[in-house]
Amino acid sequence: MGEAGKLNDEMESMRLRSGEATAKGGQAFARLLTLAETHNSGQIPRIAKFIASTYNGNAFPFDLFELRALDIEISDDMLLCIDALRWGRADLYSLIPDGDKRVRAAIELWGLKWPESE
Repeated sequence: MGEAGKLNDEMESMRLRSGEATAKGGQAFARLLTLAETHNSGQIPRIAKFIASTYNGNAFPFDLFELRALDIEISDDMLLCIDALRWGRADLYSLIPDGDKRVRAAIELWGLKWPESE
């Protein structure tokens, strides 16, 4: 296989990996957002802050050490979201129905405050 063929194979592999990460991240984000919308436990404020950080990381920074305080399934979903963000194909909220509206409502529901300049 020539140099061009190798490059095409690598590009196709990256495209597939990016698509898979985006799909899995969108599904994981939907699960996390549903938890933030419908549950009230000690873990949910951390989930809400993570969701907010994926929406606007400057306004809502998230300490990755918080992953240690969450159930494995929840932190696994967050890692899927991070992988999707790494590939940058789409904003996570745009991958779910009414995502923008739902994320903003979850931010408000959990009392997270926008900086004054927002």
